[in-house]
Amino acid sequence: MQWMLHRPRLALILLALLVLLPGPLLLQLQIDNAPESYFPEEAPAVVTDQQVRDIFPQEQLLVALFEGDDLFEADFLGRLHALVEDLEAALTVERVLAPTTNDHIRATVDGFAVERLIRVNELDERTAEHWRERVTGDTFAPGFLVAEDGSALAILARPHALEDSLQRLELEQRMRAGIKEHGLEAQLTAIGGHIALDVAQLQSMINDLMLLVPGTLGIGLLLLWFLFRRILVLILAAATISAVTGAAMGLLVLLGKPFTLITAIVPPLLTALTVAMLMHFFNAVLHHARRGAVGPDRVRAALRDVARPTLFMALTTAVGLASLTVSPIRPIESFGLIAAFGVVFGALCVLFLIPALVLRFDRGPWVRRRGAMAGLDRFTATTARWAVRRPGAILAVTALVIVVSIPMIRQVEVETDLYEFFADDHPLTQATHRIEGQLSGVMPLEVIFKGPDVDSLLDPKRLEAMAQVQEWLDERPEVDYSLSLPDLVAEMHWAFHEEDPDYRRIPDNEALIAQYLFIHDGRDLFDVVDRDYSQARLMLNLNATGARELNTLIDDLRDHLAAEPPADLEWDLTGMGRLFADQERLLIQGQLHSLLVVVIAIFILMLMMWRSATVAAASMVPNLAPILLIFALMGLLGIWLDMATAMIASVAVGIAIDDTIHFLHAYRSRRARGASTVWAIARASRQAGRAITATTIILVGQFLLVGTSGFQPTQAFGLLTAFGLVVALIVDLVVLPALLMATRRRQFRGM
Repeated sequence: MQWMLHRPRLALILLALLVLLPGPLLLQLQIDNAPESYFPEEAPAVVTDQQVRDIFPQEQLLVALFEGDDLFEADFLGRLHALVEDLEAALTVERVLAPTTNDHIRATVDGFAVERLIRVNELDERTAEHWRERVTGDTFAPGFLVAEDGSALAILARPHALEDSLQRLELEQRMRAGIKEHGLEAQLTAIGGHIALDVAQLQSMINDLMLLVPGTLGIGLLLLWFLFRRILVLILAAATISAVTGAAMGLLVLLGKPFTLITAIVPPLLTALTVAMLMHFFNAVLHHARRGAVGPDRVRAALRDVARPTLFMALTTAVGLASLTVSPIRPIESFGLIAAFGVVFGALCVLFLIPALVLRFDRGPWVRRRGAMAGLDRFTATTARWAVRRPGAILAVTALVIVVSIPMIRQVEVETDLYEFFADDHPLTQATHRIEGQLSGVMPLEVIFKGPDVDSLLDPKRLEAMAQVQEWLDERPEVDYSLSLPDLVAEMHWAFHEEDPDYRRIPDNEALIAQYLFIHDGRDLFDVVDRDYSQARLMLNLNATGARELNTLIDDLRDHLAAEPPADLEWDLTGMGRLFADQERLLIQGQLHSLLVVVIAIFILMLMMWRSATVAAASMVPNLAPILLIFALMGLLGIWLDMATAMIASVAVGIAIDDTIHFLHAYRSRRARGASTVWAIARASRQAGRAITATTIILVGQFLLVGTSGFQPTQAFGLLTAFGLVVALIVDLVVLPALLMATRRRQFRGM
């Protein structure tokens, strides 16, 4: 640091390069918030899903719902089919499921025919009422393509495997443009499904970035100006923040990690933490300027005061963030890794580059503005007096708060429901409710059946076993719609026997089943069975979108299949329903591992820094308290432990320990020079406490801005982290000094 201090030109060149070099990399940022990007590639649910997708089409759909009195008029159906043809011409679209493209099985004189549910070439030859009766009377269309009463129709775009969220956005935009082009806007009432969900999350992420990045930067710069009133401070702060966030995002690109709603929190987080580190350095410069130091002596003295605590602060914060890399949820892992790198990188910029530039370009005296600092000094003086005069009462109140909070933690619910992450008035929420009300639930779940060999699923007994599983599921309140190979076989058997209701069942003749399937020349058959007739899928539309509900259904289904095996068939579960259900277990696993890692690692770092087990243990008190109270508040307010809030504990501990380090460093420095406990607390509260309070104000302001997000997990992350930082400030300035006072007579070494 001293070496760089006398090379301001090199420091300026390095800072400029750090600001400019990440630019080309950021153009290659892969934006992908699709559900698949959240799960570990080796997870059983992911592996099974990939194997199934090699055989069967995607189950993620983009649904457009139309309502009105003219839905079955020839004009509307013609325009709807033109839209379908346009969508199917897109390279990313495998098929569009619609009344004009789906199969309808009916009896003929010599057997049965498979034809389009609505035949486009006969639109003008039939009345609207005829088409309405045909579609609503079909066995498979109601609840899937049409409302039971015919008041709504839907088309479902089924894509090939899409690479990222931008392709999903492109597909939705293409659908919306096509609806407008074909004059269908008047009847359109909803666009939903999992692709629309991903697009809504993408748009939320973009909106948040447009607000949070400049907003957190603006708050930081505004408070730095309020405290120091120096243009150079603002210029250096803006350049450092740009370098740090750019380098972190550049590393994300180099590692091939996608930019998700989780990693989107990194830029505002690093902005806040970088401002906090700059705040400590500039406050130290101001402190020594007031004591008469000038030029190199002033910068060296400031650097000497903050170098060690800032480095340890960066390490402990990085450890807190890096603990998230043990999470099996990939964006959380990426968040921890990238944010940890950014914090250490920011500390190096602040300690190696900024002092040299301040020394070279700073002009004029650093004058303390009473209006800016007096309020902070009064606050820290008050907290010091409380701690010194009433340590017993403070510790008793703290213990009482902890005891009261513990039962609330037990009320925290682990839940993931992406459809609940948006406000009730959000277009996606309203669209989802509309689709579920008119058709069926939007959460897909699939039961995969595998026979022992080729053509094994032609066996009537195996088909009956599959049908029995389907019947059990149809009785469940979570299941709105189901479709399987036995359904199609029973429908063909019914049509072959002149639509006699007694024959809507699976025939007991394997040769007849094989003949039916050979004759079937529609498009729907191989959505439910492979071409070797050795694997089939039972497709379900569920009205349950939360991980707990899904886990309940899946656990019950597993128990049922274990108790009543489907003949000699192997079976497994896949689809978004299983992925989201597994996510609850992954969240709990990641949270427990992360907390364990961060507590152990930070204690070791504190032990290395203070070289005293007692001091290290005492330093952990102010940093475990925010975690405890954050989870207590979550339990009290019913805030879920989900993908975003699962990160709060590690982030809060990593940030909160910074203030503890600065306070204890200032306290121990004075004790080492012979000051009494009371005097050391008073001076530490005045100097370090001022910087701690100022940085907390900055951080809280920036996290409160994050709390304005329209995406509820991001909102909860911002608000709860801000709450945790306020708790950490109070504990550091009140509880920690009270603890030091209460233990002073025991003469702990180093205290």
